[in-house]
Amino acid sequence: MKYSRYVFLVAGIYGLLAIIPQYFTEQKVGQDFPPAITHPEFYYGFIGVTVAWQVLFLVLASDPVRYRIMMVPAIIEKVSFGFAVIVLFAGERVSSMILLFACIDLVLAVLFLSAFIKTRASTNSSIN
Repeated sequence: MKYSRYVFLVAGIYGLLAIIPQYFTEQKVGQDFPPAITHPEFYYGFIGVTVAWQVLFLVLASDPVRYRIMMVPAIIEKVSFGFAVIVLFAGERVSSMILLFACIDLVLAVLFLSAFIKTRASTNSSIN
């Protein structure tokens, strides 16, 4: 259980630290990664949804056994971004910096999967 708590706590804190500052960088993102953002609702919508997921990770950290089933969509969330960016990078549509963040998400997906497996072992031992 400690492992699962730690994995989701670190993921949630890291995610909040990485995402929340983006609320204040719309103009800079448009300058650093042209063209400028033309649909700010997608930009801020992405940030908002991502913040919600980080909060979910913190909830998972509070009681991994109770919220174990939510680890499945958490894994899917990490894998979907990671694989999408790999495909985009292969097509030269995103920068290597974005690829780095996608790789971090894929590492987190593996950690989430291992937490899911380890938590199952915890739930089985607590039933017996």
